[in-house]
Amino acid sequence: MTLLRFVTLSALALCPAFAQDNYEIQVYPSETLTPGKTMIELHSNFTISGSKKTDDGTVPTNHALHETIEITQGITNWFETGFYIFTSYNPIRGGYGWVGDHIRPRVRAPESWHLPVGLSLSAEVGYQRAKYSPDTWSLELRPIIDKQLGKWYMSFNPTLDRSFHGPGVASGMVFSPNFKAGYDVTKKVNVGFEYYGSLGPVTGFDPIREQQQQLIPSVDLNLSENWEFNAGLGVGVTGSTDHLILKFIVGRRFDFGRRKKPEVPAPGVVPAEKH
Repeated sequence: MTLLRFVTLSALALCPAFAQDNYEIQVYPSETLTPGKTMIELHSNFTISGSKKTDDGTVPTNHALHETIEITQGITNWFETGFYIFTSYNPIRGGYGWVGDHIRPRVRAPESWHLPVGLSLSAEVGYQRAKYSPDTWSLELRPIIDKQLGKWYMSFNPTLDRSFHGPGVASGMVFSPNFKAGYDVTKKVNVGFEYYGSLGPVTGFDPIREQQQQLIPSVDLNLSENWEFNAGLGVGVTGSTDHLILKFIVGRRFDFGRRKKPEVPAPGVVPAEKH
């Protein structure tokens, strides 16, 4: 089975649904880590203006600080696995607490396919405590399509989410598209904007006022080969979205395990003969 066929069948078979959150605010690129590389990222998101009360018993988001540790390991030239540790601090209610953990395997179309765009697929599954989310078990299926056009970079993540335990189960698959467009001002500085949405079930979107939609002017700094930095100020454009969020991502690559080896053919790919 080829990787492209795997992506297609997975999208049809797993079709998930879950609401947007403020723990990991990121539009993914299609590139995966090379074997022997480990990326450790710290996601820091502070809700300047959010919900002050909830109807489901969860901790409100206003003035909450969400810290997420993401650890990703490159396995092959087309496969990586990530692991998340979510935490939250709310000075008014709840104090500091562990929120939950997720695991995220991801595959990508190898460069030997010579596709006109970057293409990969991640499947993120995990648990979050009911204190922070009424849906405690969830699955996210995230196709990733990106392209570098001169100094412009664009990435589209037409994400599908599904809850397996909680009130969100009744919604079935939820469509949560993310988009990023950035322009290389210099070799190390990229500025642009990011969009995050949760529009409702794929069988029928929610009314606009009940959708979550957020725009984030952002900046990316490629400080060196191993360091990355992203920052943005998010503005919610619907009543169901937290109004103002400040986000930072700091990432560091490390060498770990075996060194990079020649590309391992993806499933279903026959290596070209050498001449």
